[in-house]
Formats: sequence, structure tokens, C-alpha cells
Amino acid sequence: MSSDWSPAKYLQFGDHRTRPAIDLLGAVPNEDVEFVTDIGCGPGNSTELLLARYPKARVAGIDSSSSMIDAARARLPNVEFAVQAIEDWRPEQPQDVIFANAVLQWLPGHGALLPRLANLLKSGGTLAIQMPDNLDEPTHRGMREVARDPRWAGRLAEADAERTSIESPQNYYGMLRPFCRRVEVWRTIYHHPLEGLDGIIDWFSSTGLRPYLSRLDASEKKAYLAAYRETLARHYPVLEDGTTLLPFPRLFIVVTRL
Repeated sequence: MSSDWSPAKYLQFGDHRTRPAIDLLGAVPNEDVEFVTDIGCGPGNSTELLLARYPKARVAGIDSSSSMIDAARARLPNVEFAVQAIEDWRPEQPQDVIFANAVLQWLPGHGALLPRLANLLKSGGTLAIQMPDNLDEPTHRGMREVARDPRWAGRLAEADAERTSIESPQNYYGMLRPFCRRVEVWRTIYHHPLEGLDGIIDWFSSTGLRPYLSRLDASEKKAYLAAYRETLARHYPVLEDGTTLLPFPRLFIVVTRL
């Protein structure tokens, strides 16, 4: 995996990034809960939502990035945060709510991972997942196109594999239904107003572009981003006020444990 995450860069678009988490939490039916964990909690913006929804619960957060956990602890000093890989996480108590906002797209093996997470719930507990579903969008096709440039193609060959391809709603339903009394899957496209093409580059610099940029030196990063900007210009018009709308599809899965 590429180098550690930047909380400041990620939160540059904090309002936009938190909106899907708000929508995901709104679909969680549980009210009287004891144990809630935000897996892949990042800098704590989604954990803050959980704490507001469940002020009497034991709310915790885990993330594989030490920088993100440091930022989360500074934001919410009374919440228990830990540097922990989701694949290895074994909570001491069965969970009422497991919240996974924009994280599982970085992990492989969903056919085993998602049922395992569901089985960490209490009966009637909820696993709530939101994942970007944008690998076929021009933003990500452009990343792969520029990565094939002979100047760096050899070093960037593994960058594509850091993001997991999202499976179909039918596959997610099928893998979770044996463990759950209720499985809901839906897709939403957000349209984020950003400051021109540079706004799109800034947005993905903290997420989708990381596997590519982390493998390049400073001059190569500049050249890569210049070529990437040219690919974006073919698909994302800049409006009269300088704004570019970024369509951003996201897949939501909310399941209730048997």
C-alpha cells in the first residue's frame, strides 16, 4: 500500500466527504445500542456523527493510518481510537453497529470480509457500508491512462491494484443474505461543485491519486498531474463561474444481522 494518509488534505473537502456518511447513518435503524465501531474512521469526521447519534454508547474507531488516528484523537479526545487493520480486527464485544464509510474499497476479498464483519454483530445489529463506485468514471480511467506512459509505467503497474473493484449489488446481496434478516443495497450519484479542474485534482490527491503519486519523484508527479489534467479537460467542462461539477457515484449497503 502507498504511503500514509494526509488528514489535512482529506479534510480539505470535509463537508462533501461527510455528506455520504450522514446519508449512510440515516439508514441505520438501531437506536438503543451499547457498542459502535467506526472502521476506517479516518480523521474522525464520521465518528463524530456516530457519537452525536449514540451519546450513551461506547463509540470506538479504528484505522490503519497512524496519521488519521492522531487526527481523530485530537478531534475527539474522549473516544477510544486505535491503529488497527480491518482484516485483523476482533472486537471484545459483539457490536450493535459497525460503520464502514469509504474504506472497504481499499480492501480485497469482499466475499470473505463482509460476511466476517456481519458475524461480528449482535443479533439485530447493523453493518453499514458506503464505497465509492467510480473506477469506471473518467477521473479513474484517466489515472490509469496516464499511468501507462513509458516514463513510469513499470513503477505504476501495481498502483491500479490498490483499489478493489466493486462487485454488483446482486453479489453483495447474495454474500450477506445468509447471515442477515435484511439487506439493502442502493447507489447514489453526488455532484460536487469544485474549483475547476484543479479542484478535481486536489480532491483525488488525498485518495485515488495516492497510489500513483506516491511512486513518483517530485518532477514526475508534476508531469503526471499535467497529463492527468489534460484527460480531465476532455470530460469535465468548467462553468462560467469557474466551477466544475464532479459526478461521484457511491454504493451503499445496510444489513441487519439475524
